[in-house]
Amino acid sequence: MANLDALRHSAAHLLAAAVIKLWPDAKRTIGPPIEDGFYYDFEFSVPITEADLPKIEKAMKEILQTWKKFEKQEVSVQEAKKEFKDNLYKLELIDEFAKEGQSLTVYQSGGYRDLCRGGHVENPSKELQHFKLLKVAGAYWRGSEKNKMLTRIYGTAFPTKEELQEYLTNIEEAKKRDHRILGKQLDLFSFNEVSPGSVFFHPKGAIIYNELMAFLRKEYKKRGYQEVITPTIYDKSLWETSGHWEHYKENMFVLKMDGKDASLKPMNCPSHILLYKTSLKSYKNLPLRIADFAPLHRNELRGVLGGLTRVRRFSQDDAHIFVTEEQLEQELNNVIDFVKYVYSDVFKFEYSVNLSTKPEKAMGDPDLWKKAEKVLAEVLEKKKIPFKINPGDGAFYGPKIDIQLKDALKRNHQVATIQLDFQTPSRFEATYEGKDGKKHTPIMIHRAILGSLERFIGILIEHFEGKFPTWLAPVQVVIMTIADRHSAFAKKIAEEWNEEGLRVEVDDRAESIGKKVRDNQMLKINYLVTIGDKEMESGNLAIRTRDNKVQTMNKAEFLNQIQKEIKEKAC
Repeated sequence: MANLDALRHSAAHLLAAAVIKLWPDAKRTIGPPIEDGFYYDFEFSVPITEADLPKIEKAMKEILQTWKKFEKQEVSVQEAKKEFKDNLYKLELIDEFAKEGQSLTVYQSGGYRDLCRGGHVENPSKELQHFKLLKVAGAYWRGSEKNKMLTRIYGTAFPTKEELQEYLTNIEEAKKRDHRILGKQLDLFSFNEVSPGSVFFHPKGAIIYNELMAFLRKEYKKRGYQEVITPTIYDKSLWETSGHWEHYKENMFVLKMDGKDASLKPMNCPSHILLYKTSLKSYKNLPLRIADFAPLHRNELRGVLGGLTRVRRFSQDDAHIFVTEEQLEQELNNVIDFVKYVYSDVFKFEYSVNLSTKPEKAMGDPDLWKKAEKVLAEVLEKKKIPFKINPGDGAFYGPKIDIQLKDALKRNHQVATIQLDFQTPSRFEATYEGKDGKKHTPIMIHRAILGSLERFIGILIEHFEGKFPTWLAPVQVVIMTIADRHSAFAKKIAEEWNEEGLRVEVDDRAESIGKKVRDNQMLKINYLVTIGDKEMESGNLAIRTRDNKVQTMNKAEFLNQIQKEIKEKAC
């Protein structure tokens, strides 16, 4: 059985064949496999919608019956240009491949031919049976908004019917968990067109945000981090020194400050080096761990913005650690242990580790890159942490360890990152006095545990389906009254518990207790407390959990129980 990439790339060919059969004048571009399936981008003379997908699927199934194998044919540039003379997109690719010195190949199955580098199943009519088209979206050619907007058709394919069905079931479950829908339902956040890609956190959403920061600040205190507050706008000269102006400018919001070029900061590292340099340092001052929650701005394309997961304005639990070479291994171990504590011990997530290496556009000494990559690999190996190499995906200034968590639907999300940087401190001429009395350049570790807080909250909403663990829940307890005469008693209890640090609300609406229960369950409240005559007389409370289990206990017992749950950060 072919691997998933070959299977899905083959399915992309099948999709293109069906589209050309139904819309002969459609122009094909590219159709790669992706993590959960495949897509193919087309230029249509008439718009298509998701209502057309069943028709395309039907054509795919009909065509598939005639596909016995993929036949490879090497062609010259002239032959390729002649075959695809009416397709400007393919002609652009042909010129690009030829310039790079790559051989050109065309693959044919049945009556369909496409320019392709290969990677296909051996027996398409047998192996390509389990596919599904998912959605239609817009996509710029080559990802640039300067180019024409194309129509992207997404699909997926699996080796077996069971795997496909499991994936489709997960998609339906994901729709129910969509953080954009739940965020509105639970009154957590909103967006407004006056500031695209920037989140308006409502009071309840702000509670989650602040609880995450409070959790991290407590950990920082234990682990020797010092929190700082830094500016948002910096002169162009800073970004030229750091390398961002050359390597990252297209992702920055550029503006004028005092008549000169400046930018909103997309990341904190240069400002932390400026802080490092405000005083002379010796090896005795290191490691120096600087943490920062400053707002960051990245000029993401409008078309890729999506809820909390892709925004333009965000904050990270960002930190930079300056170390000597002798301290490096221990400090990397400390950061890895911090990651494990947050993801395994607190949130109970499964996660995997990638080592991302030197990208094509990188700065600095190649030998330092090799040294940095070797250091990261050895640290992971010594800690017996399995990892995969992610070639070419490092930051432009250094390699990194990337952490991917697996959520309740088994989807992977890139979160924590640990980046090793021998380059930037040198560019800023940052130094410390060593034990030998000489000046040395510190090594810089860039690290974020949760990553973007906005994105992490989006992941949490979907992972927990809005049912936050009690320590994070915006409202932890709702006290519901049966009648008006119970309202004062309920408010007194709420006041007592709020003073104890709980987040408690009273629902004394003139509604039946059944409706109050249903309404508050829709808001995914952790605990519902019912107050009636019996509760006022006995002092015992009827406590309903989110699992719809009801138990009776007195106020003190319940307070002790919920405070213990919050302290232990039970998930």
